[in-house]
Amino acid sequence: PMRSYFSCRVLRGRGGCRCRYLAKLSSVGSISEEETCEKLKGLIQRQVQMCKRNLEVMDSVRRGAQLAIEECQYQFRNRRWNCSTLDTLPVFGKVVTQGTREAAFVYAISSAGVAFAVTRACSSGELDKCGCDRTVQGGSPQGFQWSGCSDNIAYGVAFSQSFVDVRERSKGASSNRALMNLHNNEAGRKAILNNMRVECKCHGVSGSCEFKTCWKAMPPFRKVGNVLKEKFDGATEVEQSEVGSTKVLVPKNSQFKPHTDEDLVYLDSSPDFCDHDLKNGVLGTSGRQCNKTSKAIDGCELMCCGRGFHTDEVEVVERCSCKFHWCCSVKCKPCQRLVEIHTCR
Repeated sequence: PMRSYFSCRVLRGRGGCRCRYLAKLSSVGSISEEETCEKLKGLIQRQVQMCKRNLEVMDSVRRGAQLAIEECQYQFRNRRWNCSTLDTLPVFGKVVTQGTREAAFVYAISSAGVAFAVTRACSSGELDKCGCDRTVQGGSPQGFQWSGCSDNIAYGVAFSQSFVDVRERSKGASSNRALMNLHNNEAGRKAILNNMRVECKCHGVSGSCEFKTCWKAMPPFRKVGNVLKEKFDGATEVEQSEVGSTKVLVPKNSQFKPHTDEDLVYLDSSPDFCDHDLKNGVLGTSGRQCNKTSKAIDGCELMCCGRGFHTDEVEVVERCSCKFHWCCSVKCKPCQRLVEIHTCR
């Protein structure tokens, strides 16, 4: 069965790369039997029932969770919190159980990952329950013809809403944290919806573009991650308020403009992530690689929290003096050079 582990100098070991309960799915094999649904850790009963009713979709959910983890770790690779995980449930410790902006990002990217992977499975013909979006048909005001296989984002988003959001709705969506999670789940899906693009193919004699057919496609998931990382950096701290009989989240600072459906929101301030605190899921930055010349968060001063850093010289082997040989190969020589590696004390 497929396993998903994140190992690097940073953690000096291995940790299951999983995003809360969804990420547990990324470490299991194919979900093809109802009995497997019962064994998935972290799912509530309504999710188990959905799993049993939608067995063919569950492999896509697993892929979506894996996609979200990989993107989270890419986006935070140069931050003190690098989306590192623990072999426990919840796998991020209190970093995710608290209402921090890190938790906001994890929920948003996880919900987006599920929507993205399910949509991709629809378009590729993997699922009997859905296919291409056939509502995108006919001519366009721009003069091209809608055709081809448009991504069925509506189905992917609807499944993500049903499967991911049911956890919050099952315990009543009126608590601060439930409202926060539901908002960030939707913001993750919006990052896909609002960045759909039009792809086209030209038709005509000798490659001319006498007319073209186009279809709607999802953005690359890296684009989704970039959008949500920007939203993370500009996330809004909120608190609960009542509008009539409805409980809503509003900016804690009344001077801030109200957040939109696309923004990330959080309730609690984040720790500084400097020191090792396993109980709270914080691995600290000791042993993390840093950039000696950078003044940003990846620089040694900020990454190492003022503790200083070690410098080691290591030998790396790279390809060099590459030449193209007819036909058709590129041959290179191995070149060795010394590089300085800086790691936090």
